Amino acid sequence: MGLSSTLYSGVSGLQTNSEAMSVTGNNISNSNTVAFKSSSTVFADLLSATISSSASGVNQVGRGTGLSTVQTSFSQGSFQSTSSNTDLAIEGDGFFMVSAAGSDEVLYTRNGAFSFDGDGYLVNADGYRVQGQLFNADGTAGGGDPTDIQVDMVSQVPAQSTSSIVLTTNLNAGSEIIDQDADGMADGFDIADPVNTSNYSTSTSIYDALGESHQVTTYFTKTDDQTWSWNTVVASTDLDASVAGAESATLIGSGVLTFASDGSLSGASEFDLDVVGLAWANGADASQTIAIRFDTTQFNSSSVVFSQSQDGYAPGEVVSTTIGSDGVISVSYSNGETRNVATLTLATFTNPGGLVKDGGSLYAVSAYSGDPKVGTPGAAQGVLYTNSLELSNVDLSQEFVNLITIQNGYSASSKVITTVDEMLQEVINLIR
Repeated sequence: MGLSSTLYSGVSGLQTNSEAMSVTGNNISNSNTVAFKSSSTVFADLLSATISSSASGVNQVGRGTGLSTVQTSFSQGSFQSTSSNTDLAIEGDGFFMVSAAGSDEVLYTRNGAFSFDGDGYLVNADGYRVQGQLFNADGTAGGGDPTDIQVDMVSQVPAQSTSSIVLTTNLNAGSEIIDQDADGMADGFDIADPVNTSNYSTSTSIYDALGESHQVTTYFTKTDDQTWSWNTVVASTDLDASVAGAESATLIGSGVLTFASDGSLSGASEFDLDVVGLAWANGADASQTIAIRFDTTQFNSSSVVFSQSQDGYAPGEVVSTTIGSDGVISVSYSNGETRNVATLTLATFTNPGGLVKDGGSLYAVSAYSGDPKVGTPGAAQGVLYTNSLELSNVDLSQEFVNLITIQNGYSASSKVITTVDEMLQEVINLIR
């Protein structure tokens, strides 16, 4: 080896430190990039030349340095709270899955700054569509391969006619027995005078097939010890004249509730309201059937309704969309209904350091990363946080230290070149 080869050792130092400076500069410039993962450089010496060997060993002279690898650190970044419920952050090893429209290629990202585009697709800032598993039409989880997530923002959810009513009540055991004729016989409820021939009543809104609301009232009448009659009525004006009763209200269901001595319901608790063939005044489907169930007790305390529910609703428009910590995307409608649309899927890799950067905070699979393991948010894939974004994991203090060491290495390498140049000048001057 001569002095000229030493020049190339200095040049390799300049080149390697220049590349290291590029990596560090890139880290610093992305210190505020959402979910950016910093990189670090690893140097390695180049092949050495053997100049001699002796009993003490082989004598070798190095030929400079080279960039061995650029390693990406996937350490967890801290979280920033946001006001958008479509902003998501992952705590753990998972990656969001996104795909360009019409493309089969799936890319991966930690940047959860998502929004819905004009067509209702959940997308990232560059328009890549977020992937997830869609729910079935009946609201059950669909599973299957991840696909684009789309929410229909413009159509209405159709009305659903009521098919069941559940009343959870207590009827006062101390109530007097109703005898409307004052003849000692328990004649009970009278549709012409419901208030004075009942001990307690409660009203519930139900819906027909067109989504119109109808108020139904159930009257409870104590007819004997541990025995109550129930009678459910609807306003006669809500019904077609062909089926409406002569009174202001029409009876659409009745029955008897029997209680045990401990106050629990001992007889039948579920009945059918007489709505089959009942014609609503608005022309809604007359084949509607409604089952009414009583979760009722009879204790010596005030008659009260603890809860009441029914399964019908009016048509509704989209009011808002939300993403839960379980990754489920749901839509809320103006009628109070909520429907699940999809569940976000996350991917993990055996060697995330083997992923290839694709720009825009996106990564692509390579032979070094291994195939993705796809699942829904959880302990294995990563825990999801809503209204949050993951910040860059760049440590600025460490990067500034790197700047100093790289600059020193670059300056020292340049000094090698200038020193060798001076030595070569001395060689040249020998022949003058």
